[in-house]
Amino acid sequence: MEIGKKLKAARAKFGLTQEQAAEKLYVTRQTVSNWENEKSYPDIVSIVKISELYGVSLDELLKGDDEMMKHLEETTNVVKSGKRLFTAIILNIIVMIVMFAAAFLLPDRVYVTVVVFCLALVSTAFLLYEIIKRI
Repeated sequence: MEIGKKLKAARAKFGLTQEQAAEKLYVTRQTVSNWENEKSYPDIVSIVKISELYGVSLDELLKGDDEMMKHLEETTNVVKSGKRLFTAIILNIIVMIVMFAAAFLLPDRVYVTVVVFCLALVSTAFLLYEIIKRI
């Protein structure tokens, strides 16, 4: 059974509405609904609170749901996340240096400068994506 179904069944077992569960978990009703419909997954802190609220072990909540386990691994693996962010920063710096050097060394600077600017923008957007994803 997936985590959404488990959460909904546990909430129903305790006779709580989504609103009541949300108040006890310090989230919005919409968040509880999204978890139950598997539009999003709870973070590890919320999983612990859910476990306590419904009296269900973490093992029961998490086992058998590969998507939830993947989500938790991605959101809690600090080393992997840090390496990706560091790689993105270094790549962005290298790309910027190479592009601006090329812009000054090549003839027809107008077109090259536009291309360099566009590539720098894409590179920076990737870096910002990695930073925001980490938050």
